[in-house]
Amino acid sequence: MIAPKLVGMDAEDQESIDETLREIDGTENFSNIGGNLAFAISLATAEAAADSHNLNLFQYLGGNLDIELPLPLGNVLGGGKHARGGVPDIQEFLVLPVGARTFEEAAELNVKVHRKIGEILLKKNVGFNGGRGDEGAWAVNLSNREALDVVNQAVEEVSDETGRECRFGLDIAASSIWNEDKGVYVYARDGVERRPQEQLEFVSEVIDKYRLIYVEDPFDEEDFESFTELTKEFRGKVMICGDDLFVTNRERLRRGIELGAANAIIIKVNQIGTLTEAFKT
Repeated sequence: MIAPKLVGMDAEDQESIDETLREIDGTENFSNIGGNLAFAISLATAEAAADSHNLNLFQYLGGNLDIELPLPLGNVLGGGKHARGGVPDIQEFLVLPVGARTFEEAAELNVKVHRKIGEILLKKNVGFNGGRGDEGAWAVNLSNREALDVVNQAVEEVSDETGRECRFGLDIAASSIWNEDKGVYVYARDGVERRPQEQLEFVSEVIDKYRLIYVEDPFDEEDFESFTELTKEFRGKVMICGDDLFVTNRERLRRGIELGAANAIIIKVNQIGTLTEAFKT
């Protein structure tokens, strides 16, 4: 079904191959052949083209752009759908080693904070048994506030011990706790329900109290208005990031730009299906 259409095409003509995949599938979201298959073929095409020039994939795709490794966000404590059993509703607690001088140092700081959290949890005797979520972050029976306090303590102690500033942020993954029928965000671990305005106030208060510099998906993916209000409130001092909000989709990103909803985006090629679409986004 797919191979006969692609055999003989030039791997360097990425856009034509990706467009052919669209034509074969016949839908906007690759619901026939599947987004994972489209992504695999698109990426394999770029890999083949890079190999033909004896280049690494990042060199081939980046061209003459300067190469600079970004700071890694370390997922150190997990909740939500990434863990089970009385964990926080907030999905990810993320370390940002802003004082690191190199990528290697940043990665090391992430590890130090991860270990520090484990030490703090053991001392607190909260029934912690070293359990981890599906992404390697600690999974423990804590309320959302308790988890925030633990991570805050860990980043402060590691910052003091190393002389390199660490901060932290959150992936709230709010769409996963949004109850459309009731019109509330359900924080099951805390037994709290928050309406959109209350969610906005809660997120703002957490940002201020813990000096957060990154918050991902703080509202439901269709609530562009709340994203806009939060972004305006912190005026570039905090990265308000859209993952579920944008899903690497150009039209959703265009709407977000027009409204001023979020000031950061996560690009996931597998969300949109092909490298061409990801680059256009």
